Order: sequence, then C-alpha cells, then structure tokens
Amino acid sequence: MHIEFLVEEESAEAALNRLVPKIIGNAATYRIHTFRGKQDLLAKLPTRLRGYASWLPPDWRIVVLIDEDRADCKKLKEQLEKAAEEAGLTTKSMARTRNQPRVFNVANRIAVEKLESWFFGDVEAIVLAYPRVSGSFAQKAAYRDPDAIRGGTAQRLERILQQAGYHSEGLAKIEAACRIAEHTEPQRNRSHSFQVFRRTLLDIIGAQTSGPDSGLRQYGKAGQAPPEGLA
Repeated sequence: MHIEFLVEEESAEAALNRLVPKIIGNAATYRIHTFRGKQDLLAKLPTRLRGYASWLPPDWRIVVLIDEDRADCKKLKEQLEKAAEEAGLTTKSMARTRNQPRVFNVANRIAVEKLESWFFGDVEAIVLAYPRVSGSFAQKAAYRDPDAIRGGTAQRLERILQQAGYHSEGLAKIEAACRIAEHTEPQRNRSHSFQVFRRTLLDIIGAQTSGPDSGLRQYGKAGQAPPEGLA
C-alpha cells in the first residue's frame, strides 16, 4: 500500500512527515507533494489527478489535504470531489454512497480552519514543544473547540508563542509544525477535522489487510519523499 499526499505548503509537509508514521506505522509507504499555496493546489489539481488516473496502481491512494480558511466547507469539498470525478477517479465519499466504502482512489480532507487548528487540538504537544507556554490558555472558551477558533489560528498560535518569548520576529510556520507535530499524539487530538483525517488513513491501511486489495505489493520506503464538507 502506498499513499500520495497533495498539500498546500511546506509546513503541512513538515507536519505530515511526523504525524503520518504515528498513524500508519509501517503499514504503507508514502510521499508528499507540496504546492505554492491553496490556490496553486486547486488550480493544478485537475491536471494532476488526470495524470494519476492514467497509471495509478491498484494499491495506491491519493489524499488531498487543504485548509478551509473559513471558506464554505461544503463548496470546497464539492470542488475537490468534482476534480476527482472528472479525472475518472473514485473518491472516498463517492464509494460510500455506492455502499463500497473500501473501493476508492482519492480521499479529500479539509483542515478546519487551518493546519494550526490541528496543533491546538493537542495542547500538551504545544507545551512540550515550547516549554515556556502555559497550557492554561486551553481552558479559555475561545480554545475549547480547536476547529471553531476565531481570528485566525495561525495568528492565535503566533500570539501565544510570542507571549512566551518564542518567534519574536513572526511565526516560523515550518519550524513550529516540526516541533509541535513531533510531540503530537494522534489519538488524543481534539480537532474533529484531524480525527477525520486520522480515520481516513486508518481506513486506507485497513483495506490492505481486510479489503479487496489485501496482499498487494509495497513501494519505496516509508516516510520518503464531521461538518458536512468533511465526510
């Protein structure tokens, strides 16, 4: 089993390189492809998916991860689904409506509101990564639901870290992603959108042992290279 991840930017790649092995272990290999932001990913996605459709092995899956950015989650998901359908690929959502939940090529997943929401889902990881941060901020109403944080999660994280004496010149997103994801425990993360992502990866590797693709070949080395719209 092999998973191709398509993500917006390098900070998402940095986080996934630390999170994915914790979720799937050695059950699959994976590779992460980064784009130059959300609009670049959306613009290039149809062509990229058509390219995959022409040669995709039966034991490969594609996971598209994109930030919601407080856009209409349902419309964003529909845009992703349409790109896959027009490329001739079956998404996880399509397969579920056909009562064949394990037969899919693409899973579209949305981080609500941004990747930083996933970090707020594991306050312990933030504190371990940045020991001068007090985890008491998580008791405030504004932070109790990681996917409902207002005012921009990246800006909120920057403010909290700067108040503790970190990232004084502005949030270094890749560094923060590396440090926090290194300490993140997927099972305890309180972000609903993260748990949807996690369950998707578990579904993919579960199909390897109990679904129609069991016993298919491996590729490469591991680690190389909801709300309505999340379903």
